[in-house]
Amino acid sequence: MERQGGQPAAAASAIEGGIRARFAVGYPGFALDVDLQLPARGVTALFGHSGSGKTTCLRCIAGLEQGAQGRIEVNGELWQDSAAGVFVPTHKRSLGYVFQEASLFPHLSVRRNLEYGMRRAGAGKVSWAQAVELLGIGHLLERMPDRLSGGERQRVGVVRALLTSPRLLLMDEPLAALDLRLKREILPYLERLHGELDIPVIYVSHSPDEVARLADHVVLLDQGRVVAQGPLTDTLARLDLPAVFSDDAGAVVEAVVAAHDEHYHLTRLDFTGGSVLVARRPEPLGHRLRFRVNARDVSLAKERLEGSTILNLLPVTVLDVGDADTPAHVLVRVDAQGTPLLARITRRSCEQLGIAAGRPMWAQIKSVALLG
Repeated sequence: MERQGGQPAAAASAIEGGIRARFAVGYPGFALDVDLQLPARGVTALFGHSGSGKTTCLRCIAGLEQGAQGRIEVNGELWQDSAAGVFVPTHKRSLGYVFQEASLFPHLSVRRNLEYGMRRAGAGKVSWAQAVELLGIGHLLERMPDRLSGGERQRVGVVRALLTSPRLLLMDEPLAALDLRLKREILPYLERLHGELDIPVIYVSHSPDEVARLADHVVLLDQGRVVAQGPLTDTLARLDLPAVFSDDAGAVVEAVVAAHDEHYHLTRLDFTGGSVLVARRPEPLGHRLRFRVNARDVSLAKERLEGSTILNLLPVTVLDVGDADTPAHVLVRVDAQGTPLLARITRRSCEQLGIAAGRPMWAQIKSVALLG
């Protein structure tokens, strides 16, 4: 049995009591029609290309799209039910909203910006000290907004949202306006939110690496519709997604730092199904991290190839073969002893090697992208 977006009924039952949202809203040239089943904790990413409906969906959840018809319930609290005439206005919903750019009062210091929000919201689940420490803004409290960098402004914006007593935190591409250096600066703070707070987060992004680094659950949107939703690692490795996602196809793997090779300046990462070697990492042994393997960086061979510059070779079993973004290529989903991987290869190679479900192969991983 399938639900909208291809989420099995069994998976949906595992997130009962979480966030359940159905919305329909139309504009000239665009219509959003979604049915979401989201977990009660962790980070859910709304992922899709520009114009797919990510921000519109987030605004519906916040109650900012007045024309949206539907229903939303957050951990048992009903915020909207159009059929029953129920609509809780945005300012009465227990949510925090972080926009692409933090709009701070320019005439107030950081401290007074935060105090203003707290006075309006009352006592919250997250204390002042905890929020300030989590985002590392203690040294910024007396500064004026025009003396903050873009990354600092966004961190203040996140703290302000946390101090509004949210039961749900909405983040609309909070890194979109930042350059690469500032993105790298703020991402570790967002990871701390994920690890230390028990507030569900819905995070809008069109960046595969951001999604892979931060999310536990993912919703893929295309042209206003949900095309897939579910746990991150399972969903990104599916083959039945529209070709528009093929270029971003890949697998996210949870690993642990297992060994350091000081002579060759390499680190071994172990995961369910094997291990990979990467450039020397600073993390200590036992540290857990994620890495991403893009489908275009995986090739397949019948036998283990010796004498190659590719260090990372894994025995795998072919699960299935699907279409890629061009007729010349296919996507092959393989199982590395419990870890799903994708390979993007030519259709010619697929036929010449006789690649089919159940066939043992060797996966050659040319590149691994560490997340964090």
